[in-house]
Amino acid sequence: MTASALCVKGWTDMRPDSRENLIQNLRDAGCCEKMICDFMGYFDEEDIDRQIALLELHRDDLLDNVHSEERKISCLDYLLYQIRKTSA
Repeated sequence: MTASALCVKGWTDMRPDSRENLIQNLRDAGCCEKMICDFMGYFDEEDIDRQIALLELHRDDLLDNVHSEERKISCLDYLLYQIRKTSA
């Protein structure tokens, strides 16, 4: 079952195999085991607000990492530019 199918199906009526898909999706998104345990606890409590807050926090962390890596790439691009410019 795809992530979009999980969204359409809804959270409260998930079958056990769908629950495993949810856990795998969290792992694939880079969530650590503690985060997964926390999320599943909120899931079992049907605490949607805490589920969303946890996912948004992880998303923000991932996006910060992306931006950090983009800055590194920009530095390398500039260095490559300078090297190519002086060798031309």
